Amino acid sequence: MDLQKPPAEHPEQQPARQSPEGCLVVAIRLPVRIVVLVLVVPVRMVWDALVVAGRFVNNTVFRPVGRALLWVARAVFVWPFVGLWRYVVVPLGRASGWLGNVLVVVPLKWFHRYVLTPLGQALVWVYARVLAPVGHGVMWLLRGIGAVLALLGAGVYAGAAWLVRYLVVVPAMRVYEWVLAPVGRAIAWVARTVATGVGIGLYWVGRVLFVLPALALWRWVLVPVGRFLAVVGREVGQAIGHAWRVAGRISLAVGRALATLFRWIFVEPVRWAYRTVLTPVGHVVRDAVLRPAAEAARSMGRATRLALASARESARQARADFRRMLFGEPDRTEAVDRREPPGRETRTLGSSTTALTKD
Repeated sequence: MDLQKPPAEHPEQQPARQSPEGCLVVAIRLPVRIVVLVLVVPVRMVWDALVVAGRFVNNTVFRPVGRALLWVARAVFVWPFVGLWRYVVVPLGRASGWLGNVLVVVPLKWFHRYVLTPLGQALVWVYARVLAPVGHGVMWLLRGIGAVLALLGAGVYAGAAWLVRYLVVVPAMRVYEWVLAPVGRAIAWVARTVATGVGIGLYWVGRVLFVLPALALWRWVLVPVGRFLAVVGREVGQAIGHAWRVAGRISLAVGRALATLFRWIFVEPVRWAYRTVLTPVGHVVRDAVLRPAAEAARSMGRATRLALASARESARQARADFRRMLFGEPDRTEAVDRREPPGRETRTLGSSTTALTKD
């Protein structure tokens, strides 16, 4: 008897339990996948062909044309504006700044320093010495007049407030507490009772006429139809995804087959012809024609250079002989030793260059 318990499987390693599927799902899945596969395969193959064609056109047409247009745009728009900015706008801006500083800033500084500042100091002195004392005196006088008027107004206000309180406010409060408030409470209670009854009646009428039919429609019609449509939509989506993947594999296989056919029909014959025909012919042409022609051209070039050099030397000698024949031999000048004077000998232990020990 095996007394050891088998090790429990890790929860992540246990296969996921699939939810049971009904017969409706199984009956819908197969025809939907077949129909979708038949419809999706041509679309996927056309899509893959368009992708390949688009990459080829992009690499061979759009990208070079885009680079050329970018270069033309730079040459037409960017570089002229850069030159205009660097060689026209910047110098004009610097000149304008210098002129503005000389014609505007410096005169304004002078005007502020020698005109506005003294005028402002004079106005401050007038305000501090003349206007401020006069204003303080006027304010003191106005405060006194205001205090007298405030005392008189306080007495008048107190009397008017007492009359208004006992002639208007107190009677109005009595009328509100003993007449208006009870009448308002009674009217509010009656309105609340009537509104409650009417609201209960409208609630039951609306429930019976609208809510219960809508609930039955939702529970017995819309929910089953929605579940059916959800199942159909999910299966259609899964079928489209599965068909798209299968169509991709089919398109890849077809593309590889076409590529292999193209290679065996066109590429391999061209490669074979290049390797077995054109390469030996090229080697023969190179060894039998091009190299001898190049050697002959180099030999001819060397002979031509030697002939030109000898012709230049002959022409130089002829010019020298003609010059001697016309003007005679040139005067020979004595050679002048233009070398620099030799430097001081190297000092050794037995010699000295100081003024006291010089021999």
